[in-house]
Amino acid sequence: MSAPTAGEITVHRCAVRVVRRGGWSWGPDPRGLVQRVLDALPDLLAAEFDEYLTGDGPDLEITEPVRLSVRLSARGGGGLVPAGLLLERAAAGDPRPEPLPVPAPADPAAPDAGGESSVVGDVPETTVAALFEELAARDELAALLALLPEETMRVYLSALLTGEPAGQLTSGPVAELAAELARRSSRPRPPTTHAGLAELVGSGPEERSAPAARPAGETRVGSVLPFLLAGPLARTGYLDALGPALSGVDLLGDAPLFAAALAYKVLGAPQRGWRRTPEDDVAAVTFAGLDSVPGLAAFARRVRPALPVLDGVLALSLCRGHDPAGPLLVTGVDDGLLLVDPQGLFPVAWAATADGLVPHWAACGRPPVLVRAGRLPPTCLRDLAAAGVRFITDARPLRDDPLTRLRWRTPLWTTGGAEPRLAAQLPAGHLDELVRTLFVEHRAVPRPGDRALEHSVTLAASLALGMLAWQLWQGPSPVLALTRFADLEGTVRFTRDAVRVKIPLGRRHADLGRAGALTDVPDVVWLGGRTLTFSGG
Repeated sequence: MSAPTAGEITVHRCAVRVVRRGGWSWGPDPRGLVQRVLDALPDLLAAEFDEYLTGDGPDLEITEPVRLSVRLSARGGGGLVPAGLLLERAAAGDPRPEPLPVPAPADPAAPDAGGESSVVGDVPETTVAALFEELAARDELAALLALLPEETMRVYLSALLTGEPAGQLTSGPVAELAAELARRSSRPRPPTTHAGLAELVGSGPEERSAPAARPAGETRVGSVLPFLLAGPLARTGYLDALGPALSGVDLLGDAPLFAAALAYKVLGAPQRGWRRTPEDDVAAVTFAGLDSVPGLAAFARRVRPALPVLDGVLALSLCRGHDPAGPLLVTGVDDGLLLVDPQGLFPVAWAATADGLVPHWAACGRPPVLVRAGRLPPTCLRDLAAAGVRFITDARPLRDDPLTRLRWRTPLWTTGGAEPRLAAQLPAGHLDELVRTLFVEHRAVPRPGDRALEHSVTLAASLALGMLAWQLWQGPSPVLALTRFADLEGTVRFTRDAVRVKIPLGRRHADLGRAGALTDVPDVVWLGGRTLTFSGG
């Protein structure tokens, strides 16, 4: 600004940063937030220059154009994984300001101007290289690699090597992946040639054909709940990572099958463990943009190497926003262990053993843990203690478990280093309900031989339901969101540029609108890059 002279101050450059501290969204009207900032600008300037001015205050006049600079990802959507991490940090109260995400508005004239297409368009081309390069630029790639199994890293290193010039083998994502693989393989140093890296990764994935696309038109669905998951998942960066993750295993064309599995997770529980109702089938295939869904069991086997990347996106979005002073929860699920953030009852990760959860616990800041009694692996308590995890449990320890009894009104044991008062924060009833409803009763892939896809879509659906519940009720209620909107009907219309979901007007539509849960979701990968829009009527 110019030095104040004759009672006049000229501001040459003014930057306003909007920081969110708490909550899971930018409010019911994100676009209106920009106008509210501009409306508040005169008062903010008056307070800033109060020491230079006297009297009743200045007359402020904005004479130059106001320009807003918003940093977006290369695809123009809600950002890749790091954008999701920044969102979660802001939700947890991180004081660092971040750019305000501006959703792409839907073009209301699109149906009239362009008409309807005969089929849902091709899945937009995305690459795992773009995902990993952006992660590396934001210093988040190492954190993701720490959560990935060796099988997944080998597959994606093979994908990155395709067409990679020799000069790029000693730097960037290829070098980081190779270094992590070499470290886990106890090699002195990673290879730096195509031949050496090819030997490290082995054979690549097998290419498969894509399922048939859905003809355009209008469909009545018995539940729009699957469509409501898209917005929360887009805000975490999950949808932006889905295309590159599937592309790295040559399954980008099968993205609609992944969407169908996600939809089935929040639709009705299968009868006798495997039989779907016709209404649920219609809702699932419509959400996926397909005519019919082939058997998901074969897809579940093929997609397994890609799932840790998607699970890592969700896990890091929660880990980066977790307060290290707050506890985490661990409970037994499907002969393994589930790590849960109690703030919103958000599942962070599932692992077959305690060692598989340790990297996620470390990424959360090594907080104390509450272990819920139940179907825990036999060596769970001993393995957690050996990894340095401080925890309290109501599970009775075995003879060799290094735990001591706590003086508490109910039987509790601890490794030490955790405050006994944390035991009161164990939401046993809500946690058991979450596990029973979403991990046991609602199966996406009935009777699967490999449950990796089942666990992956359960983590995604649970986080999206939890975020939706937080937007609506500011509480940890993923199961409440599931039951509240499971029977919310709607009409879905496919056009050339958009998939339009019309929800009946009423209390639930009003609640969703006020909570900002009906904002447009651009570039949905399994819908051919179309924008998913919502309206009432």
